[in-house]
Amino acid sequence: MEFLEIVYWGNPVLHWLIALAITVVVFCLLKVIQHIAIKRLAKLAESTQTQVDDVLVNILKKTKFFILLVASAYVASYSITLKPSVASLCEKAVILALIVQGGLWASAGINFWLRLVLQKRMDQDASSTATISLLGFIIRVVLWVIIFLLILANLGVNITGLIAGLGVGGIAVALAVQNILGDLLASLSIVLDKPFIVGDTIDIDGLIGTVEYIGLKTTRLRSINGEQLILSNNDLLKSRIRNYKRMRERRVMFHVGVTYQTPLEKLSRVNDIVRLSIESQSQVRFDRVHFKDYGDSSLNFETVYWITNPDYQLYMDIRQAINLEIFRRFQEEGIEFAYPTRTLFIEKQ
Repeated sequence: MEFLEIVYWGNPVLHWLIALAITVVVFCLLKVIQHIAIKRLAKLAESTQTQVDDVLVNILKKTKFFILLVASAYVASYSITLKPSVASLCEKAVILALIVQGGLWASAGINFWLRLVLQKRMDQDASSTATISLLGFIIRVVLWVIIFLLILANLGVNITGLIAGLGVGGIAVALAVQNILGDLLASLSIVLDKPFIVGDTIDIDGLIGTVEYIGLKTTRLRSINGEQLILSNNDLLKSRIRNYKRMRERRVMFHVGVTYQTPLEKLSRVNDIVRLSIESQSQVRFDRVHFKDYGDSSLNFETVYWITNPDYQLYMDIRQAINLEIFRRFQEEGIEFAYPTRTLFIEKQ
């Protein structure tokens, strides 16, 4: 057939038809492979706890029709003769398509990770979701800036000057908004490192309150007096933080003083009285009691014990019960508590 022998752009029509057929076959083959891979990975994902297969399914679904078509056409181009300039252009087109597709895959992976983190955070600390979302946005922006630079580089654009310009501009912007960036980075540090979460009671250089909100710039506490404390995240991380919510036990140390007139046999009973008073309470671990020193107007005993439940209300109830029990036992034994006194001795001439 003469029509099939007509030459267009250096190739007979027959060769063009063969290239078209190869394009269609390769494209269909790639779509079938994609469909089978997604189906099998999705089935596997339902029976496993790992998130890797879920990520792969999500990424494969982001494979674009146009990218597969470009790849199929590139494979078919080997069946025809192309000018060097056209062949080079085709190679660049394929590389650009693969770069864009790589960006789409990476973006899909980031979005999937972000959804998992946000879902987990909603159960643990809902206020941190804004910070996580911003972090995901920044990562995606950085990703597509890199993709854009790769595209320019493959198009033959000298990006060295552009990168240098972006670096100088970035430094200028960072200097202009360094306080905001400091608070933002501190917010990310709080969310990722979790020194505290919403609901924790913390002490920041003497300021005690319950965390109500962790924002991009500030963290808000509700103080024990009722007012709201607003602290910048950057200043917050520069401070020493005590997290009472994570306390497992409470240590109690107190002193008891008895009078110097206490007889030796009763003085020897003080240790047992204090120990038994402490051990009579539940959720308490006795540590020690010692006759520590001679005070100005008392004989001083130092006692240490642990309350195994960190609840503050319970802590105060147990302390009160122990103090009352010590008082009761001292009365039974006739042991007097000491208080500041001064005895004057007057010598008659």
